[in-house]
Amino acid sequence: MESIFVLVSGLLFIIGAFGFLTRKNAIVAFMCLELMLNGINVALVTFSKFHNNYDGQILTLFVIAVAAAEAAVGLGIILSLFRSFRSIESSAASEMRG
Repeated sequence: MESIFVLVSGLLFIIGAFGFLTRKNAIVAFMCLELMLNGINVALVTFSKFHNNYDGQILTLFVIAVAAAEAAVGLGIILSLFRSFRSIESSAASEMRG
């Protein structure tokens, strides 16, 4: 039963990594990063359940807290990028270099 959850978590991570590396839209890349973090969370909870301890579940809470902070900062950066260049394409961020 645990192997199904490990497979699902790996699939979530791979889909997120592929989307993050191939998309130019900053919001889609941001969502793919969140998908990768959710894949990690599924794996942590699965291994925690498999080994009968709560270490993975506690670490999952920390990952969720970091993801929430990353969401706040990331959306602020995306909003600033849109206000400056009227685009959320990641290629527009290269123009921010001095």
